[in-house]
Amino acid sequence: MVLLFLFFASAAAVFFWFYLQRPNMSHETPEYMSEPHPIMIDGKWSEKAALGEGEGLLIPLEVAQQLLGDGVRYESGTESIILTTATRVLHFKTGTLDATLNSKPFELSFAAKKSEDGALYLPFAPLKQLFGIQADIGKTSGIVTLHMPGQALQKAQVPDNAKGGETQLRSGPGRSYPIVEDLPSGAALTIWGEEEGWYKAQSAEGNIGYVSKKSAVLTSIDQMPSAAEEDEEPFVAWKLTGKRINLTWEAVYTANPDTSAIGDLTGVNVVSPTWFELQNGSGQIGSKADAGYSAWARSKGMQVWGLVSNGFDPERTHKALAGYDTRLKMIRQLLAYAKTFHLQGINIDFESVKTEDKDNLVQFVREMTPLLHEQGLVVSIDVTPKSNSELWSLFLDHKRLAESVDYMIVMAYDEHWASSPESGSVASLPWTENSLVRILQEDGVPKDKLVLGMPLYTRIWTEKPNGSGGVDVSSKTLGMDSVQKLIKEKKLTPRLSEDTGQHYVEFQEDGATKKIWIEDETSIRKRAELVKKYGLAGAATWRRGFESSNIWAALDETLQSHP
Repeated sequence: MVLLFLFFASAAAVFFWFYLQRPNMSHETPEYMSEPHPIMIDGKWSEKAALGEGEGLLIPLEVAQQLLGDGVRYESGTESIILTTATRVLHFKTGTLDATLNSKPFELSFAAKKSEDGALYLPFAPLKQLFGIQADIGKTSGIVTLHMPGQALQKAQVPDNAKGGETQLRSGPGRSYPIVEDLPSGAALTIWGEEEGWYKAQSAEGNIGYVSKKSAVLTSIDQMPSAAEEDEEPFVAWKLTGKRINLTWEAVYTANPDTSAIGDLTGVNVVSPTWFELQNGSGQIGSKADAGYSAWARSKGMQVWGLVSNGFDPERTHKALAGYDTRLKMIRQLLAYAKTFHLQGINIDFESVKTEDKDNLVQFVREMTPLLHEQGLVVSIDVTPKSNSELWSLFLDHKRLAESVDYMIVMAYDEHWASSPESGSVASLPWTENSLVRILQEDGVPKDKLVLGMPLYTRIWTEKPNGSGGVDVSSKTLGMDSVQKLIKEKKLTPRLSEDTGQHYVEFQEDGATKKIWIEDETSIRKRAELVKKYGLAGAATWRRGFESSNIWAALDETLQSHP
């Protein structure tokens, strides 16, 4: 009796084991098929769906932005859609075929449209044309699979089955999961990963599921085509091969300088006069440009990069950057000025900008650069070192700005500013180096795009007891010659400060302590060595007129020497 019981128990266990091991032959309709054209990206459902078919395919704005980031901009107030690449700016509005490509008339084949629930859909054709995105559409499923240019795809194939059976694409990594799609012999697959002995795979129809590793043979890794514009001749910003940029700013407050009195600027190969300024929130750019100065600079073999500032006014900047029309107005004026005055570049110096305008500044640069490059103009932007100051630093997205501009000039000065509560160096060597390193490492700005800005001025600090147990601190800005004259008059002996990499003096006068961290040949050479140490594109100096006569030769010798 016991033996009989054991027999039946064993048989039941075997039957139950076989029952559990039997593959699930039921079919399941995936959740994503509730939409007519679900969109798949990187082996996952995006939880969004496309509209239209074939050449008329439209994809949601959110999907385009997920794939292209800053390349897709939508401004709801004017229904403007702006697509930007390194060489193209395409602007169009919802519901119309009229567009502009790099500010020239362009006609779309299909318009952007809004669905009944207000969702915006963009025509796929310009996304493919500008960015190289590819779309595979399942013949019977209608599933849309999007691929980025250059993307590597692991391909596989269902092997021939001698018994003529089919392989199942299942909803999970196991035979107990229901079937998503039956795959015949020879069916092509894209492999997105591996889990518990199963491949996560996507069929030619676009369905996503799992196949047993025994049921798929890896074949090749296919590379999606690169974006079409990558085949174009790239813009070359700096043509003086083997020479580092040596730029100096020319401060033009009212009138342009008498060029006959400037003298020899040994080694300077770029001058940037402060000629252009944003006048108001409507995007009007004022000009103090002088054709004679431009001709003089070119005759000396120097490029002219006209500086455009925002007047350091947060409100007018906020208004001017807010919309495509005002941004384009600014760009068009700069293009006209550049042509009129034979410029080789534009230097953007926007300071005191609200943090909320960070994205708008990035967009302005993205829209500006392709149009300026078409005219052969170099695009550079001045940035401050990183800090927690809103109007001084936080509005600058170094990484995103560097993706568009040719050069980023770090204004590594005013470590201790004019109204600083404590006296100190305008730009000590450790602070300067740290400012560079943070932008290089934390923001990933390429070293060959970074230019070190250095001061030609210093400050004489006055520390005077205030009678309340504290000290009142004030400062006055001085050029190099003025400092040397003062040192000579006071018969002072500067000493080299290892902490700052500068010469330093202090003295007593009228009951106050006077302190000067000196800018001279020593400090300039040390900063030029940083340019070489980090392989930067060059150096910039603020400003011409503050320097001693020996500075240009010293800077040139150190900056251009190799290694």
